[in-house]
Amino acid sequence: MKLINRIVCFTLVCLGAWSCSDADDEQSDTLLSYLNTMSFENGGVIACAASDQNTNAILTFYYPEPGATDIRFYETNTTDVDPNDFSNYQQILIESEPFFNGYLGRFTQLDAHGKWIVITFELQGDIKVSNPIRSKQITKPTVWNDAVIIDQSQPGMPEFTWTDNAYGDNAIYFQVVSNSNNDLVSGTYTYDNTFQFYNTDNVVLNVTRQAPSSLVGGQEYNFTLMDVSEDNWVNWVILKTFEVL
Repeated sequence: MKLINRIVCFTLVCLGAWSCSDADDEQSDTLLSYLNTMSFENGGVIACAASDQNTNAILTFYYPEPGATDIRFYETNTTDVDPNDFSNYQQILIESEPFFNGYLGRFTQLDAHGKWIVITFELQGDIKVSNPIRSKQITKPTVWNDAVIIDQSQPGMPEFTWTDNAYGDNAIYFQVVSNSNNDLVSGTYTYDNTFQFYNTDNVVLNVTRQAPSSLVGGQEYNFTLMDVSEDNWVNWVILKTFEVL
């Protein structure tokens, strides 16, 4: 009888250990478990997401600072969770692709459900973590258009103006001027619905790594605008090709 009891106890201990190990494995790919491995900076990654105008796929954009490594994509199962609870996020193994020839990065997903998204990368011994992004590809698809006024009265320094808060829920505007090769020339953020290249008086955040020269007359450039909400969803995108006078 003692032998049987010992066998039963040993079996229960093994089963318990297996269950704990299995539970640990299930939690090992959460954002919380990753952040427990080293120091991290919350809000250290600039990121937002939009829906594709043709496929309605989720396009998650981010700015990888020079030297960034181990770029990761995390998401929740639904939007009905606390977006600031890192244990709700699981790592998803999808490949990032270059955007503006690698100045920015982009993840593309087809998904029929809303969720929260977080992008991370490692830099100088820390994990940088984006603010949560709420996907709204079903409830509020991104509107794409070319509705921008371009004032070129000042040579080489066009001024761009667009409708303020056209689709509601605006928190900030992100503007990119790129050349005909799609290289990013400037990347800036404003609260205002106007930006003059390259006047930073109203710029509140700048990802331009060095001040560019004036735009060259007779050359084609592209203007891209993202209207970003408080929860980092892009309400609308402006894409406009123009020739500098």
